[in-house]
Amino acid sequence: MELTRLTKVTTTLKANALELAILTGHLLLYPSGIASERPDAAADPDATPGTGAGTGRPVVLLHGFVDNRSVFVLLRRALARHGRHPVESFNYSPLTCDLRAAAELLGRHVEEVCARTGRTEVDVVGHSLGGLIARYYVQRLGGDARVRTLVMLGTPHAGTTAVAWAGAHPLIRQMRPGSEVLQELAEPAPGCRTRCVSFWSDLDQVMVPVETARLDHPDLRVHNVQVSGIGHLALPVHPTVAAGICEALDVDEPGAAPEAEPGAASVA
Repeated sequence: MELTRLTKVTTTLKANALELAILTGHLLLYPSGIASERPDAAADPDATPGTGAGTGRPVVLLHGFVDNRSVFVLLRRALARHGRHPVESFNYSPLTCDLRAAAELLGRHVEEVCARTGRTEVDVVGHSLGGLIARYYVQRLGGDARVRTLVMLGTPHAGTTAVAWAGAHPLIRQMRPGSEVLQELAEPAPGCRTRCVSFWSDLDQVMVPVETARLDHPDLRVHNVQVSGIGHLALPVHPTVAAGICEALDVDEPGAAPEAEPGAASVA
């Protein structure tokens, strides 16, 4: 019993130390991601056409609350090296006060990406609030016609009670359990074509309770992936999670291996 408790404490301390290191690095990178990405800059120099399982279907990355595209520096490189291209980020304004308005803007951006690339579908990866915005677009605004696979990282599907003092912000209130937006997302969504993959961590201190990042909806095609040993900020950064995202995006590709049953993966 004591050994188990000690192991849990050690794992938590390691996760917290990693979160602090990631936060420090992200604060340094944050200014570089304030400006919106230019379309011609979306092509990552690490991308190698024809490598990996990539088919050229664009991948759109969507950041979380008061964040920006700089959070995806490592993930976009991992996707590009895996053969996913183009990979680009969508910045919504930090002054946004309504998740639904952000979802509408995402829809316009996806249409622009499709028009620019000549593709009819995209994949979307959203971190935290970004995953919820993308889910609203898919479920409520017809985005399932454009989004083949939606990957969500640490997204409060059932609402989070963390950071109570920040509840004055409208977006935070929309992420609270029982909010009007979450009630909308809990409504029936028959025929939704998008495949959903939700990564959640047992040490995510922003998701309270941690299981809120699991997506359970009877009308959605959902694959929940539990990871262990990392916190909220590490989800879009950790290489093991990045590998899992690449695998999730490969599932519906020709020759891809069948998807495994949901399980826990240790990334400590």
